[in-house]
Amino acid sequence: MIPRYSRPEMVAIWSPQTKFRIWYEIEAHACDAMADLGVIPRENAEAVWKAKDVEFDVDRIDEIEAVTKHDVIAFLTHLAEHVGSDEARFVHQGMTSSDVLDTCFNVQLVRAADILIADVEGLLAALKRRAMEHKDTLRVGRSHGIHAEPTTMGLTFARFYAEMDRNLTRLKTARAEIATGAISGAVGTFANVDPRVEEHVCAKLGLEPEPISTQVIPRDRHAAFFAALGVVGSSIENVATEIRHMQRTEVLEGAEFFSMGQKGSSAMPHKKNPVLTENLTGLARLVRMAVIPAMENVALWHERDISHSSVERNIGPDTTITLDFALSRLTSVIDKMLIFPDNMLDNMNKFPGLVMSQRVLLALTQAGVSRENAYAMVQRNALKVWEHKTDFREELLADADVVAALGVEAIEEKFDMGYHTKHVDTIFKRVFG
Repeated sequence: MIPRYSRPEMVAIWSPQTKFRIWYEIEAHACDAMADLGVIPRENAEAVWKAKDVEFDVDRIDEIEAVTKHDVIAFLTHLAEHVGSDEARFVHQGMTSSDVLDTCFNVQLVRAADILIADVEGLLAALKRRAMEHKDTLRVGRSHGIHAEPTTMGLTFARFYAEMDRNLTRLKTARAEIATGAISGAVGTFANVDPRVEEHVCAKLGLEPEPISTQVIPRDRHAAFFAALGVVGSSIENVATEIRHMQRTEVLEGAEFFSMGQKGSSAMPHKKNPVLTENLTGLARLVRMAVIPAMENVALWHERDISHSSVERNIGPDTTITLDFALSRLTSVIDKMLIFPDNMLDNMNKFPGLVMSQRVLLALTQAGVSRENAYAMVQRNALKVWEHKTDFREELLADADVVAALGVEAIEEKFDMGYHTKHVDTIFKRVFG
């Protein structure tokens, strides 16, 4: 991923140095296990650890690979240059390249998941704080972009909190599913490497042994992992889209923070554009872009092919780096977001009282009017408000049929905003405990 949308900690997971360090640890721990089993001499296993502080030369490994056309063999050749050819002769004993590649990839995905989980936890804290801050801040709810009934800004933040909390569970599940390793040899039969070697290596790396691998770890695990990341990306877009709508000039109920010296347009000095949330919408598309290729990686030929390899070399770093950046950016947006309660009330009153239409409808049916007639009575008065910007309550009070059914006092009572917020505490208890 380009540096513009990257954060150092996540980028470091995918650096060649990190990858080769993990490869080395896999090989060294495997040698220890083989020595414990008496398969190789103890002194040879110990000799491998002479490279524990070595910074592997990426350029040298690339130089060897240019000849061998095989990345793992190139690494093993370079390792022998540090350890000694004779001492390193038992490295990779009974193993196949996928034992190293797949186990390493899953270690990297687990580490990436840990960062993403921490990112979501930070976002949850920001969403909870803003939800509590605006629990009772009235705003109009919209369906199809049209005024519906009153809600609160706090409920909007709480809704996003609940969604991201589900995503936290999804990420933890995805982490658990991807946290497996395989040291099972060619076609996964353990013919040339004892299963206890796999158990030892996995324990050292914080993984569980893959119950059954072929020559690769099953890719349904990776499909589930990237699918979970895709859902998180969609949730980011969900929040970003709401903020973008709120920042529209005609709405202006909330907005991204606009810093001192920031410019919104090269042509129009008055502009304050929702650039961060628009950016997040685009980044979410990149995250979801990985889902279909990850799904298609599940079907491999027989015990192994490498059709998945080129895909994973791209989507592994790109998707986790992008999502890490997006979660961090969204957290900052939520933390600094500007809220305009007065504008919310002004918007709700743009068509005075109209958001109470359902309550009047229900009251009429409870008063004995058929639903069809009640709907017609309410709608004819509502349409006057739409067309002439009159006051809905005044229209109802001027309608003899409505007054006859409900009475003046009952009509007046139907315009109490507290009616729509009476269960906010109940919802907050459900969401936040």
